[in-house]
Amino acid sequence: MTVFKDEDGMAYLIYSSEDNSELHIGPLTEDYLNVTPTMRRILVGQHREAPALFKHRGTYYMITSGCTGWAPNEALAHAADSVLGPWETIGNPCIVGNNMFRLTTFFAQSTFVLPLPGFQGLFIFMADRWNPADLRDSRYVWLPLVVAGPVDQPLEYTFEFPLWSRVSIYWHRKWRLPQGWTGLKLFM
Repeated sequence: MTVFKDEDGMAYLIYSSEDNSELHIGPLTEDYLNVTPTMRRILVGQHREAPALFKHRGTYYMITSGCTGWAPNEALAHAADSVLGPWETIGNPCIVGNNMFRLTTFFAQSTFVLPLPGFQGLFIFMADRWNPADLRDSRYVWLPLVVAGPVDQPLEYTFEFPLWSRVSIYWHRKWRLPQGWTGLKLFM
């Protein structure tokens, strides 16, 4: 479950429902204390959870996880012109690293996408790396996420390898924020 606040001040609640077979999304009231009657069912029958929403150049993006309990699984990226949909699935955004890392979202589950103000198209993908044997020892994974490519370009395949979707999460064992970024713009 997550809450997404749009640039116009409207906030939306997004959560997995119906035995995790679909996501529900709907606007909150102006005071953010309740949900309005306008709820939409999205990704029906796809068994997705852990939605992480963000917006870039007028397009809404969402990273979701499959429903496998504590076991990590493949992330999928989705895009829409409206936060209420319809949503298009554009593929697994996880690139670099070995195949097991890509198919398990780097052994983590999406939780939030943080924009980097001043760096167009750059974000931080934030994920939970659960340790079911000892939840206190669960970790966080923060990785660079890049949005690039035209919004209307379909996902194509070449030589049986997909051309990566316009949302890409890059595996790095260690990485740094872009030079010159202080984070002060986040809080002003």
